[in-house]
Amino acid sequence: MTDVVLLPYDRLSLSHSAMAGAAPKTTEILLIESEQMLRSRTWHAQRLFLLLSASAHVEQELRSQGYTVHSISAPSMRAGIEAFRREHPDARIRCTQPSSSSSQRALLEYGVELVPDDTFLTSREEFRAWAGDRRPLVMETFYRWQRTRLGILVEHGAPVGGTWNLDKENRLPPPKGAHPWPEPLRHEPDDIDERVWQSIIDRELPITGAAPNGTWATTRAGALRQLAYFLDTSLVDFGPYEDAMPRDSWSVNHSLLSPYLNLGLITAREVVDAVVERFHQGGIPLASAEGFIRQVIGWREYVNGVYWLFEDNYRNSNELRADRPLLPLLSEPSQTKMACASSVVSDVMDRGWAHHIPRLMVLSNLALIAGVRPQEFLDWMKAMFIDAADWVMVPNVIGMGLHADGGAMMTKPYAAGGAYVKRMGRFCSGCVYDPGKRVGETACPLTTLYWDFLDRNRATLKGNHRMAQQFAGLDRLSDLDDVRARARDVLDGLSAGTI
Repeated sequence: MTDVVLLPYDRLSLSHSAMAGAAPKTTEILLIESEQMLRSRTWHAQRLFLLLSASAHVEQELRSQGYTVHSISAPSMRAGIEAFRREHPDARIRCTQPSSSSSQRALLEYGVELVPDDTFLTSREEFRAWAGDRRPLVMETFYRWQRTRLGILVEHGAPVGGTWNLDKENRLPPPKGAHPWPEPLRHEPDDIDERVWQSIIDRELPITGAAPNGTWATTRAGALRQLAYFLDTSLVDFGPYEDAMPRDSWSVNHSLLSPYLNLGLITAREVVDAVVERFHQGGIPLASAEGFIRQVIGWREYVNGVYWLFEDNYRNSNELRADRPLLPLLSEPSQTKMACASSVVSDVMDRGWAHHIPRLMVLSNLALIAGVRPQEFLDWMKAMFIDAADWVMVPNVIGMGLHADGGAMMTKPYAAGGAYVKRMGRFCSGCVYDPGKRVGETACPLTTLYWDFLDRNRATLKGNHRMAQQFAGLDRLSDLDDVRARARDVLDGLSAGTI
């Protein structure tokens, strides 16, 4: 029986999971290019390019190591597997657990053996055991369990520095005036990159957004360079400005490692070990090291665990009955006069990326308070972000961003008005809208819609004890009728691309 490892575009680790213990003399490799997947949606150009080019680089590396590589172009993944099996009826095909429940069901149906994904530090079974009957699933509780279990920044069972979470120290707004943000690392294209991009153009694959521009690496070597660059230039100030949204830097002090983690080009263990080592060498504040580690072993692993814990129908949740179509500004940032939304969507169009606060408090917040259909927004996020995966986006959109699950994941909606964006960003200066106003033609749409969102969803959310302060504020409004009228105008304007 021939041992064959199937390597999908986002399961590219050559040392973990299905590839652990593989060797050229005993293992063959199967790569399948699915036309169905490539044309399943209009992709951000850089996301589709990264998937194809990273896979092509891995193929070259495997061939150079002496592996027999079967590269098949087929109408679909199923068709590719069936075509391979006709030629190799004795093959035993293995694959790392996929990144989506639909792919997992399909591969099992096709008779592919699934190997646990050990690029995560927490297996699906370990998370399920931790979750047990706990409800709600509080991320902070999970994070402390992770720190203790994995022995990360822990001494004698206690957290280094005496506290588990330094999040309160990591909420500085952007500095006023110029600030020396690290210049993002540029990754120069090679021959494979150029060939892949030309193929995308020649085949007229459905894409949007800017062409590849050197923002993202397409190899493991590039991912390791990005990690080293982050450690040398950005980790020291990562913590304080973790949530900041300046206008003069799109990357701030963020690592930009999420695409490589999600493709398997680098692992969570490698990243965390490197950060801990640099912290112990000195010169890195605990708040920066802890804040970053919390993102990797806390939030990232928590989201993956939640995705596989909940039933697949979770993605169809719409507890707030949001029914507005996707806002035009998400496809064309010029269709809004809101400086924050226009700036963030422009960043996404330019690079397929924005850090977690613009994603949550600008894009998702706007979709939440405007009542956009969760599944439409989810589809947009999955197509547009360079680090998108089903396990990433379903919990982040359905649970955290749009509260469409009714609180199964987060205990309250992440809804906010313009005041938050003004405090943590530098968008409001020069914007035609005033975040301090909720009514009138110059009222910030976020501020207006925040109060209207509470009013529209009062019956559903009123019983949430964490919302008591917000509803008390709503009850004190003397101009609620004017807010409702302004909200109707804002929603009509957002739909028409004139607000």
